[in-house]
Amino acid sequence: MEELTTNWWMPTVFAFLLMVLGFYTRALFARAHAHTIEKRAELTLEQAKKDAEVIAREAQIQARDEVMRARDAFEAEIRSRRQELMALEERIAAREGNLDRKLGVLDKKEQVLDERMAEIEKAKEAVRTREAQIQAVVDQEKVKLQEVAGLSHEEARRILLQKVDEELRAETGAMIRKYQEEAKAGAEKEAREIITTAIQRYASEQVAEVTTSTLNLPNDEMKGRIIGREGRNIRALEAATGVSFLIDDTPEVVVISSFDPLRREVAKVSLERLMADGRIHPARIEEVVAKVREEMDEVTRKAGEEAIFELGLQGVAPELVRTLGRLKFRHSFAQNVLRHSIETAQLMGMMAADLGLDPVVAKRVGLFHDIGKAIDHQVEGNHAIIGADLLRKCGEAAVVVNAVAAHHGEVEAGGNTYAVLATAADAISASRPGARSETTAIYLKRLEKLEDIASSFRGVEKSYAMQAGREIRVIVEPGKIDDNEAMQMARNISKQIEQEMKYPGQIKVTVIREMRCVEYAK
Repeated sequence: MEELTTNWWMPTVFAFLLMVLGFYTRALFARAHAHTIEKRAELTLEQAKKDAEVIAREAQIQARDEVMRARDAFEAEIRSRRQELMALEERIAAREGNLDRKLGVLDKKEQVLDERMAEIEKAKEAVRTREAQIQAVVDQEKVKLQEVAGLSHEEARRILLQKVDEELRAETGAMIRKYQEEAKAGAEKEAREIITTAIQRYASEQVAEVTTSTLNLPNDEMKGRIIGREGRNIRALEAATGVSFLIDDTPEVVVISSFDPLRREVAKVSLERLMADGRIHPARIEEVVAKVREEMDEVTRKAGEEAIFELGLQGVAPELVRTLGRLKFRHSFAQNVLRHSIETAQLMGMMAADLGLDPVVAKRVGLFHDIGKAIDHQVEGNHAIIGADLLRKCGEAAVVVNAVAAHHGEVEAGGNTYAVLATAADAISASRPGARSETTAIYLKRLEKLEDIASSFRGVEKSYAMQAGREIRVIVEPGKIDDNEAMQMARNISKQIEQEMKYPGQIKVTVIREMRCVEYAK
């Protein structure tokens, strides 16, 4: 026990020694590892220095190459600039030479001008001296005249002017009375001669167009196809075109009846195309009629161009050309309005030439004087005012616009001679024998009155006077008018016709209300 107690510290010392030995060993290993790392770092640094030296050498070489290229480019630009400067210097030298020559010429001219100015000054001085001498002589003569007459200069001047004024007044009054009497005596005679000459030089034929058109059929079997099953085709044709188709026993002939030539033409062309195509049914009829109506716009444009070409006019606006062509299908008292306008223009051109006015302006006034009739059903007002507004919008001259507006007296002419000529030429063209038919005029007025009465009702889309005025067909908008209202409308139209019109026999009023639903299978 005592031995154990005496040697207790020996394990502790041994453990401490082992610990010290472990720390020392680790220190040795760490020092060796640090030395290895330091060696590696030195090697890496040396390699980095070598790489840096290589990169630096390559950069120096590349920089030298860039410098060489930049120097070459700079030298090339310098050479180019030197060549340009040399060429510019040569041009400047040439211009300086030309300027020197011009300056020499100018110096010579200036010397000549100086010599001439000196001569002119001498001449002026001589003239002033001469004027002074003349003025002195005149003053001496005035003094002598005043001494002889006993009057001053102002008194003599006043008396002389008073006497001359009295003489001129008397002579002027006599001349005015003389010229007024001569003008009054000769004006009427000259006007008659001018109008007579114009009528003689332009004596065109005027034939009233009939209200029917005849269409020849390839065979009588085609009549049945035109009529269709239970008359559905002919009803579709009449509803789409607004005309009457008369099919009777006359072989291979169909008569198209309507007072409107444009509708007759549309119906005729449409039926010809339907017969050529062979497909005659309501849907196809509506398609063809719609297409023909579009083509009539081209026909009206060509008619307007032909009228302008016939009169030799230039610079007419396209809108005026199309509107003018529509007059081909408009008649006034059975007289074709387009032919009437051309005739009026020719008459005005002749009369204007005899009166010393501009024939071109006169022809424009005559051609456009009734252009408002082409759109008077679309715009409220008199056709002369409507036409003048249209011409103003299309850039026509003020004198033409005023003459058109004043040719029926709706506005003041304001001294516009062309308005007077338009009134005269319009009356000549309309009143000469054969120009108009009073019976046809009354008939057309009655048909127009029928359509106006029907169109005045609410919900009416279209109205057509048919069967020579014995029937009026009214097409209403199905969304605005129902069946009961359609029946009431037919009665109201018939009552209004009875109150406002006088006619033989009876007039049939037909109100058509149709709802169509179309869909396509794809």
